[in-house]
Amino acid sequence: MEKQLPPGQFESEKWPILHVGDVYQFDEATWNFRLFGEVKNEVLLTYREFMSLPTRVSTVNMHCVTTWSKFGTSFEGVPFRELLNLVELEDGVNYVQIYGYYDGDRFGYNANLPLKELLGDDSLFVFRWKDKHNEWADLDPKHGFPLRFIPPETFYLWKGTKWVSGIRFMKEDEAGFWEEMGYSMTANPFKEERYR
Repeated sequence: MEKQLPPGQFESEKWPILHVGDVYQFDEATWNFRLFGEVKNEVLLTYREFMSLPTRVSTVNMHCVTTWSKFGTSFEGVPFRELLNLVELEDGVNYVQIYGYYDGDRFGYNANLPLKELLGDDSLFVFRWKDKHNEWADLDPKHGFPLRFIPPETFYLWKGTKWVSGIRFMKEDEAGFWEEMGYSMTANPFKEERYR
């Protein structure tokens, strides 16, 4: 895996914890994951149904808009494309919003992403991780337990929704949580697309 530091970034050995709002307290009995929007039929998955989907391990680089980059972290999770296989999209779907919990609202946080960029092995809903300093471990609550989305490294990490709760499929792009506050819609760290 190529190790390329985007402009304005520094390399970190640690995985800093940054978030807004309260830390979500997982309750399997009430947790579910919703696939909705421009689809023929909505899908609602329980935690067990979600965790029974095929998983893979992928090693990725992460770049945070606050200027740190962490290379070579391995994650185990469900690829985005496995969830895409569960729905039939309406014609013309090109974007998604990935939702997560924020201050008690299961859809309070969201991040917009282009659908076509999420079909590879580096787009995962992750539950375990390791790096050269840490053996395999479950995500802790502050890092997004029970599930967190990790985007391809061509997006800043704010697109990596913690405490994920659903995917809305869209025909047109819409601003998410940070984008509505002036952050970049496209968020490519290699082009230093931090703000609009």
